[in-house]
Amino acid sequence: MAVFDATGSMHAAGDRQHRARMVIITLAVALVLVSLVSLNVGASGTSVWHLLETLSAGHEMTARDRIILFDIRLPRLLEGILVGASLGVSGAMLQGLFRNPLADPGLVGVTAGASLGAVTAIVLGGFLHVTLLARIGIWLVPIAAFFGSWVVTVLLYTVSTRGGRTSVAVMLLAGIAFQALAGALSGIMIYLADDTQLRDLTFWQLGSLSGATWTKVSSALPFICATLIAAPFLARSLNGLALGEAAAAHLGIPVQRAKAFVVLAVASSVGAAVAISGGIGFIGIVVPHLLRLVIGPDHRYLLVASGFLGAAMLIGADMIARVIVAPAELPIGIVTALIGGPFFLSILLRNRSVLDV
Repeated sequence: MAVFDATGSMHAAGDRQHRARMVIITLAVALVLVSLVSLNVGASGTSVWHLLETLSAGHEMTARDRIILFDIRLPRLLEGILVGASLGVSGAMLQGLFRNPLADPGLVGVTAGASLGAVTAIVLGGFLHVTLLARIGIWLVPIAAFFGSWVVTVLLYTVSTRGGRTSVAVMLLAGIAFQALAGALSGIMIYLADDTQLRDLTFWQLGSLSGATWTKVSSALPFICATLIAAPFLARSLNGLALGEAAAAHLGIPVQRAKAFVVLAVASSVGAAVAISGGIGFIGIVVPHLLRLVIGPDHRYLLVASGFLGAAMLIGADMIARVIVAPAELPIGIVTALIGGPFFLSILLRNRSVLDV
């Protein structure tokens, strides 16, 4: 009987791994398709298909079409892919670190910390020495956002974890406190800002991809790509931490080093994402939870799939934001909140027992 059970378990594991691989391939194809559609969505009549027709007819692109496609829509698409993948993967890693599906960069204050760092850099950056400011240039805001998200992540884990066990109730309440504190400090920075800075700071209120430029994309690219590349190497550690820190240590996992790497990766990724797009919520909680229902909790597949689904979902939300009130544009944070808010409530209701203190 034991042999039969073991064989059945192996077949079940093999079936789930096959399903996970198929889901990842499907999500990759979906991301490509959504990206092509996104390049064709906009107030103007410019599209990739029109460009192909023009080139096939032997005509040259107009300056207007070139600007719209290559200077506006393409950097916006790449920014959406980077930010969506960043938030999806960061959410999956945070949930693995805290061993709970309610952890999310936006809900537990990590995004607010990154926003505080970015706002502080925008307002106080002018006080830096001209030579220093010229050297760090486009890196100032991402670095400040990274530092803010890193501080909040470390404090959150320290406050909510005791004896190797994380209290979800403490985590959520601490996240509310950190959000309030970061919001208050951001309010002070906004109060000190001049008119020019205030126009820039409106970018952070609800999140948007409308200000995408090649400069912004290049400033966030190293931080986010470093996290996306490192994430698969952290999968084994996150799988071990799911069993508890003591069990993970018995499996030979360097627990403290693994936690430090996860915190560093999440802070780097979320900080860079917030620096270029503002606060976009709920991607980090919706994406990993949906995927766990389909492919299971194995982080070897979950992290990769979260990157693809997060990118596709954010690009889809951006398209909705562009067309729903056209020719005006709805902040993308409103779209993700309208979708993610009810979804979070449904998760909360299904996991009420984990909030018992």
